[in-house]
Amino acid sequence: MQTSLAPLLSSAPSASSTPSAKELYFLLEHGALTEHRDTARGYLDRQLQAARALQDDVPADVTAMGEWMRARSVAVGQQYRDYLDARRSGAPRRYFASKSHAMYFIKAVAPTKLVDGAWLFALLERWEDPDFRPLIQTYLEELGDGIAEKNHVVLYKKLLAGLECDQWRGLDDDKFVQGAIQLALAADAEHYLPEIVGYNLGYEQLPLHLLITSYELNELGIDPYYFTLHITVDNAGTGHAHKALQGVQQLMANAADPADFQRRMLDGYRLNDLGAGTTSVIDEFDLEAELVQIMQDKSVVGQNMHSDYCRVAGRSINDWLAEPAQIPHMLLELENAGWIKRGEPAENSRFWKLIQSERAEMFGVFSSYEQQILRDWIATPRAATAQAPATGARVISFRARQRAMETLGDGAATRPNANKPRGVIRHHPAREADLDAGDGGSELRRLEQRLAAAGSKPAAMTMLIDLMSPARHHSAAGLMATRIFRQLLA
Repeated sequence: MQTSLAPLLSSAPSASSTPSAKELYFLLEHGALTEHRDTARGYLDRQLQAARALQDDVPADVTAMGEWMRARSVAVGQQYRDYLDARRSGAPRRYFASKSHAMYFIKAVAPTKLVDGAWLFALLERWEDPDFRPLIQTYLEELGDGIAEKNHVVLYKKLLAGLECDQWRGLDDDKFVQGAIQLALAADAEHYLPEIVGYNLGYEQLPLHLLITSYELNELGIDPYYFTLHITVDNAGTGHAHKALQGVQQLMANAADPADFQRRMLDGYRLNDLGAGTTSVIDEFDLEAELVQIMQDKSVVGQNMHSDYCRVAGRSINDWLAEPAQIPHMLLELENAGWIKRGEPAENSRFWKLIQSERAEMFGVFSSYEQQILRDWIATPRAATAQAPATGARVISFRARQRAMETLGDGAATRPNANKPRGVIRHHPAREADLDAGDGGSELRRLEQRLAAAGSKPAAMTMLIDLMSPARHHSAAGLMATRIFRQLLA
């Protein structure tokens, strides 16, 4: 069968003026993909030009890609075993010096994680073409097949909210590059099919950093489920990596110009290396710089909220906060005055007791994330390098805490997650059953009525696809639409 790819392989037009990654991200995140398509094209062309200057390890012979992918998987597995052996021998954590370091990472990669799978969205229009089926199945699985507690975006939103790390919209532009690329690809499959296929091939490979991140998050008492889920679904045997290769092979074989398809596919593959990535985000963390930024942000509101009776180095707190650039000096003077005792538990510092104690005058001023930054900064001796990974104070791991809750009779047998394997019980969003009851049930019936009125399967699928866009797919309506789409696709 010859797949009709002519409109998908036309040259993408360029725009003379393109927005920043952050600007484009916010233009597209609410679903205005068609409205801003030309803008997205201009941005994506610029990113593709940058990607062409990068190297890749993909074999030139498409028939060798399967063995290449398997060899990569084996190598990553061996590297991870080496990491575990080193940890068992007493080596410190490789990535995260502290819990606040891990929380910083979770917040910094949020713009990418909150559009997970978006690059495949526009391929849903090809639901009748079996060559697109592996990639469509991947998108549906990113959406959890319509089950909230498996929907990747829902899971990440829950993780952010639980850690109070959801203030991510003010991040620097480089944190939005990958998310903007994904949304731009979602906006224009008619021009960028080879690039989408190549981007998907690169994104779905299992990286070493995912395995180490999952291990160390659990060690620090943070639910690693979002990350461990990707370890299982991205496997090269039957998972998304395998489906990505299927998509490459099937669509390239039916392309009018396979050589041109492959060239553009590799451009898309290299897009994965642009912007901030996992290891660069981890490496850039500076504990004191993050604390100073937090305090400077607080000073905008807090500079007129303090009485004058408390003075540090002869100046009132209001005076210090009126000059954000003086925050590092203020922290030093708080330490000199004995309000902060660096290198000791935070509870030994009078400043900490203003935030967390029975009579905390500043209770509620700092979020959980901000408190963790402050706690770890206080506990770090001034002479220490805050970024250096270290074993740190021993904390109960996330999975061990969940097992303890079960053992102590925490009602696990009656909880919705009780039938899940031990160690993965977590805060759960609405379950599939929840969509069939209450308001969800009413909404489902309304959707079914609209589908019945559509008059044909293609019209119904078009209606469902609109609800499954990156802006909507984690909503109740999007979850319902995904479930129905999956049923009609079967």
